[in-house]
Amino acid sequence: MPTYEYECQTSGKRFDFFQNMSDEPLKACPVCGGPVRRLISPGAGIIFKGSGSHAADSGSKSSSEVPACGNEKPCCGRDVRCYSPPCKE
Repeated sequence: MPTYEYECQTSGKRFDFFQNMSDEPLKACPVCGGPVRRLISPGAGIIFKGSGSHAADSGSKSSSEVPACGNEKPCCGRDVRCYSPPCKE
């Protein structure tokens, strides 16, 4: 069931509401009863997990792809080699 984001026109508060795609959009705020409008959201991105899903997992790197932070091993709690500046702690 999709999650839709609404904004109350009276209070300006935003809230999420689970409903079927075939359901009519909400017309009133569940808190104050004021009018609401459904917001357009970009949707969810695809997240790949596991080996082979990261660019660093796909074979060897050429000499032009030297890690930006100079680390040749995992850093900042990452599982793969660091290709960006290290985290500030």
